[in-house]
Amino acid sequence: MTTSDIDTTADIEALHAVVAAVDKAQRAEDADAFLALFHPDAIWTTGGGKFLNGLDEISAFTRAVLPGATKDGYATYEAFFIRFIRPDVAAVKVRQQYFTHDGELSAEGSPLYGMTKEDGRWVITFAQNTPVVDH
Repeated sequence: MTTSDIDTTADIEALHAVVAAVDKAQRAEDADAFLALFHPDAIWTTGGGKFLNGLDEISAFTRAVLPGATKDGYATYEAFFIRFIRPDVAAVKVRQQYFTHDGELSAEGSPLYGMTKEDGRWVITFAQNTPVVDH
């Protein structure tokens, strides 16, 4: 049996909901809501290349940068590609777009979230946040 043989409809909806929760938490600058989406042993590489190991490091970084993050604009997050590695592990590509408060697109990112299903709940277990560079 492969992952393509399993009905993943509910899981796909749940993965989209996690990314939507990232979007909502980021726009609200709500560090607690954002951090609640992570596995305790998560690893994260920021868009600037900083490696964060575990929820304590992710929390310290988030609490330092998230307040005030929307003063010049806001970002949107949308899952656009999901690949199940196993029924409880998914790779989720995210379309991240940064807008000015006037609604003008100013930058883009292309995060990859590795999500795992823990006790029936999808959480971010590893992530790489990558800026899109226009060449």
